[in-house]
Amino acid sequence: MTDQLAPLVPVPEEPDPGLRGPRRIPRAFTPFRHSAYRRLGSALVLTSFGSGVWIVALVWEVIRIGGGASALSAVTTAGAVGVLLPALLGGVVADRVPQKLILIVTTTVELLGMSLVAVLSFTDLTQLWHLATVAFVAGMAMAFYYPAYSAWLPALVPEEDLLAVNGFEGMVRPTIGQALGPAVAGGVVGASSSSAAISVAAAAYLGGLLVLLLVPLTAVRRDLPAAEAGAPGGALRAIRTALADMREGFGYMVRTPWLLATLLFASVMVLVMMGPLEVLVPFLIKDELGGGPGDHAVVMACFGIGGAVGSLVTGSLPMPRRYLTWMNLMWGVGCLPFLVIGFATAVWQVAAAAFVLGALFSAPMVIWGTLLQRRVPPELLGRVASLDFFVSISLMPVSMAVAGPVADLIGLEATFAIAALVPGVAAAVAIVGARLPADELAHPLRDEPVSS
Repeated sequence: MTDQLAPLVPVPEEPDPGLRGPRRIPRAFTPFRHSAYRRLGSALVLTSFGSGVWIVALVWEVIRIGGGASALSAVTTAGAVGVLLPALLGGVVADRVPQKLILIVTTTVELLGMSLVAVLSFTDLTQLWHLATVAFVAGMAMAFYYPAYSAWLPALVPEEDLLAVNGFEGMVRPTIGQALGPAVAGGVVGASSSSAAISVAAAAYLGGLLVLLLVPLTAVRRDLPAAEAGAPGGALRAIRTALADMREGFGYMVRTPWLLATLLFASVMVLVMMGPLEVLVPFLIKDELGGGPGDHAVVMACFGIGGAVGSLVTGSLPMPRRYLTWMNLMWGVGCLPFLVIGFATAVWQVAAAAFVLGALFSAPMVIWGTLLQRRVPPELLGRVASLDFFVSISLMPVSMAVAGPVADLIGLEATFAIAALVPGVAAAVAIVGARLPADELAHPLRDEPVSS
C-alpha cells in the first residue's frame, strides 16, 4: 500500500458480535451486520430515492417546456454520452484514489445539478440545453461513481457477504429508485409541479451526501510501484500512467472470455432495449394509451418492484452452480416482455410486463456484481468495473438517439419486438461462443471464499 494511504482507518471485517449466529432475516440483509455498510447502505437508499424522483421529474420538465420524444431523446442521449466519455478514466481513478472521496465528489456534483434545475424550473427559465447540460455532467459523475463504488464494497464487507450485498442493493435500486422515487415524483408533479419534484430529488441527495460522510475512509487495495510514489508530477506523466492503467485493464478483459463475452452481449442488449425503455415507454403511455404522470409512475413502480423481488430472491440464495449460464439466459429471456408492451392496449398490461422485465433484468445483475468482485483481482476491480460501464453502455447514446426516429419509421410494435427478441439470440451466442458452461464449472463460486 502506498505510504500516503497507510494511515487510513481500516474497516473491521468481523460482523458485530451481537449479530452472529443463525440468520433470522433474509440473507440479502445480512451485510448490515457491518457498521460501515449500514452507513453506506443508508446513503445508497437516499440517493437511489433521489435518482428515481429525478428521472421522472426530468421527463415531465421536458414536457412542461413543450418538448416531445425527440427532445427527451436529446436529454437522455446527453446523459448517456456523459457517462461514456470518461468511463475508462473513472476506473483508473478508482484504483488509485480512496473510493469514498470519489463518491463524495460525484454525489456533490449531482446535487448541485439538480439544485440548479430546480431554481431554473421555479423561475420558468428552463431551456432544453440546460437540461441536456445537467444530464451530461451528471452522466460524467456516474462514470466515476460506479467503478469507485464497485471497488469499495469488498473493502467494507467480507467476500462471503458480497452476494447478499448485491442482492440487497439490487432490491434497493428498483424498490426505492424505480418504484418509490418515481411514485413520489408522479404524485408531486400531479399535485404541484415538476419544479417541486426536482427539489425533492435534490433534498434526498443532500441527505445521502451527509450520511456518506460518516462511512470510514479506506485505502485503495493496490500496491503502486515505489517509483511512482516519489516521482515528480506533470500532465504528460499523468496521461502516460492513465493510459498504462487502461491498457492493463483492457488486456485483462480481452484475455478473460467470460468477461469479454458478457460485456459484448450487454452492448447488444443495451442497444436494442434501452432506448425503447427510457424514451418510448413514457410516450406510449401518453399518446397511445391516454395515460399521464401517474400511469408512468405506476409502470416504473412495477418495474422496480419486479427488480426488487428478483434481486431479493437471488441475494437470499447461494450462488448458482451454473452462474454464467443462468445470468446470461435471464437477461436474454427477460427482454421478451417488450412484446407485451409494444402491443399493449391498456396501461395495466404495460405495468404487468414491466414487473416481469424488472425481475429478470435485476436478478442477473446480483450475480454479475458478485462475479466481478470475487473473480477480478482487487487491484484491477475499479478498471474492470469501468470497462463494464464503457463496453455495456457504449451503444447507449445510439439507442437513445435513434429510438424515437426508428419508432416513427417502423412503428412502436416493430421497435418493441426488436427489443424483445434480439437479446435472447445474443445471449445464446455468448454462452456457446465463449464456452461459459465449462468456465463456470472450472471456477465455482460457493458461499465460502474461493480462489478463481
